[in-house]
Formats: sequence, C-alpha cells, structure tokens
Amino acid sequence: MKRSYTVLALGALVIVGALLTFPSCGHQQKLVAVTVQPSSFTFLTQAGSEQFTAIGTYIHPPATKDITKQVIWKVDDGVAAINAGLVTPSPDLGCGGGTISATAGGSSNVAIGYATVTVDNPADPLCPGGGKFATISVAVVGGGNVTSLPGGINCPGTCIASFNTNASVLLTATPVTVTWANCPQASANECAVTLPVGGAAVIATFP
Repeated sequence: MKRSYTVLALGALVIVGALLTFPSCGHQQKLVAVTVQPSSFTFLTQAGSEQFTAIGTYIHPPATKDITKQVIWKVDDGVAAINAGLVTPSPDLGCGGGTISATAGGSSNVAIGYATVTVDNPADPLCPGGGKFATISVAVVGGGNVTSLPGGINCPGTCIASFNTNASVLLTATPVTVTWANCPQASANECAVTLPVGGAAVIATFP
C-alpha cells in the first residue's frame, strides 16, 4: 500500500511540474502594431509644443497599452525636434513638414507607427498658410504604401509634401484593399484631393 501512495505522489509532482513549466499565453504576448496619436498636427507659428502618444497593440492575450516612453521617436526632417513624443518646431525653418516615427520591439519583432507634423507661418507667403502653397499629409495605418501624382508622397517614408494651392493631387494605395478617411473623392485604391489653402490630411487604413 505504501508503494501505491508513493507512485501517486510522484505522479502528482510530475503533473504539477508540467503545469508550472507549460508556457502561458501571457508570456508569449506579442506586439503587432503601433499607432501614433494624433496622426497629424500643424504648428501655425514656430512656437509651442504638441505631445504625441504611441499606442501598442498586442496579441496573446489581446491588449492595447500606452508605450510612449518605450518607443524610439524620430522626425525625418529638421522641421521639428521630438523628445519622448513631445514635438517642438525648429526655430531655424520658416515652414515645412516631416514624418514622425515611433519604433518599438526587438530585432525579431519590430512595429513602427507614423504621424506627420507641419510647421506653418501664415505671415510668410511661401508657407502653406500664406496662400501660395498647400500641404498634404498622409498617415498610413497597417501594411501598405501610398504614393502621389505629382510626386512627393511615398508613405511610409515621405508622408507630407507641399503643392500649389488648389492643385489636384492623386493618391494611389498599394495594395488595392484600403479604406480612406478625410478623402473628398475616393475610388477603390485612389484618392483625389484638390488642395485648399489650409491643406489636407488623409488617412489610408490597410487591413
């Protein structure tokens, strides 16, 4: 009888050990996307600041988290500086635009979110707010690409460009499955924009 109890005890220990070593879903939580909020912002002067936030989307289990302090922030142009998501215009430029990126994850699991920033000056006729040029910005959500005709936009990468006020700009998305937001004339994977004086900010969401 004592031997039977010993076998049962050993079996219980094996089961408990297996449960302790079995990987839980929480330990496998994976970052799948980063979204930057707001998707675009325009400074009407070369003063002030704007706080951008990075939101991480995870699976196993699904969750969303504020990872603003964990991502690596960059602006691809000297139009502005960024520190922990806080953007300030560069005092050296009258106006211009740039793409903000927020990169999270390691070498085998990298996710990047994008936004655009514009520094404008209504008193300068060469700036978009001065009436001669208008700026169009594109935010891409998901794994896709948007280009413009005339050229200037190739997003992710270059997501903001200036054209003559009232110019017609055709945005084309690849792949063709896309949902447009803030697009006055959308048809399948194309978005046609006639730029107003204040410019336009278009969002392309890919599944």
